Amino acid sequence: MLDGFKKFILRGNVVDMAVGVVIGAAFGGVITALTKDLLTPLIAAIVGKPDFSAIHFTIRGTPFPVGDFVNATVSFLLIASVIYFFVVLPVNTLVARMKRGEKPPDPTTKKCPECLSEIPIEARRCAHCTQPVMSRAA
Repeated sequence: MLDGFKKFILRGNVVDMAVGVVIGAAFGGVITALTKDLLTPLIAAIVGKPDFSAIHFTIRGTPFPVGDFVNATVSFLLIASVIYFFVVLPVNTLVARMKRGEKPPDPTTKKCPECLSEIPIEARRCAHCTQPVMSRAA
């Protein structure tokens, strides 16, 4: 029983996922601190209101505290924009830079000049219309 559990835990996918969850939680803490300690005060300096939790309205005696929702929405937008501009864009740029030097793989098929069907690159005769086809080397 423990042997099966050990095999399950030591599989690559489980370990990779565990590492991703731990790093994601740590990164979430960094982004939350960045939002709370830097970006929200910056918005407060520009707009003049650092916290929207006091915003509410009342309908027939029932209070609707929409300020917390506004705070959560602003926080989400800030976190999403930070992740996009500081993680996604740099990683996409790096991947594009790495792929720039790669050449596409050689083709494995060609079109028959007679019937336009796909045939293997080394074929001398089309399997569909039986017409002779010039080889690639010729």
